[in-house]
Amino acid sequence: MTVGSSRFGGGGRGTAGGLRADARRNRERILVAARAVFAEYGIDAPMATVARRAGVGVATLYRRFPTRDDLVHAAFEDQLTACTRVLAEAVADPDPWHGFQRLVETVCRLQREERGFPAAFAAAFPDRSRERVRARAGAERQLMTLIRRAQAAGALRPDFHPSDLGVVLLAHCGMVAALPADDAASRRLVAYFLEAFRAHPARSALPPPSALRLDAFPMAADGGRG
Repeated sequence: MTVGSSRFGGGGRGTAGGLRADARRNRERILVAARAVFAEYGIDAPMATVARRAGVGVATLYRRFPTRDDLVHAAFEDQLTACTRVLAEAVADPDPWHGFQRLVETVCRLQREERGFPAAFAAAFPDRSRERVRARAGAERQLMTLIRRAQAAGALRPDFHPSDLGVVLLAHCGMVAALPADDAASRRLVAYFLEAFRAHPARSALPPPSALRLDAFPMAADGGRG
């Protein structure tokens, strides 16, 4: 990825103030706007919408981020890096269940904290560049290693399939979209998921329940109105 490289520096004129500082400010405004737009409309939102939200021209946006994938990766770079790091740490953990649990909890926490991130995570490395295809394949191998280790240790259900994790993340993503401010509901749902994945029941208590009442669901039979 070329974001943050010297080609965004405005031709090298000045290290403080001047065009280079303006370019950095524009870049940050674009990334802030992109995260807001992606959270509201999804990562397929028009690039022009991001430019308008950032207060820059479309040409300026494309100079800094030539493709949508460049923008998505830059906007959620910290979150994607955190996922990559926690996956490596999970594989290295001598307790494979602890590593697996921390991976699920971390990804779901990132889904809670940055509303546009779930779509970016689901897309993972959406372009077909050799580097990102290789990175995705490496992550899939690491995940399979972790799953097999947890199953061999008798901690993870023997019938668990990697696609189950994708289903869980999609379900959690939907809950976060419906209840974006309800951290308690998120933590409890994740705890239920993890309990379902265990080969044997756990003795630990669930996190505190959500304050959501059955008569106050955010979705209704009329399509969500009211």
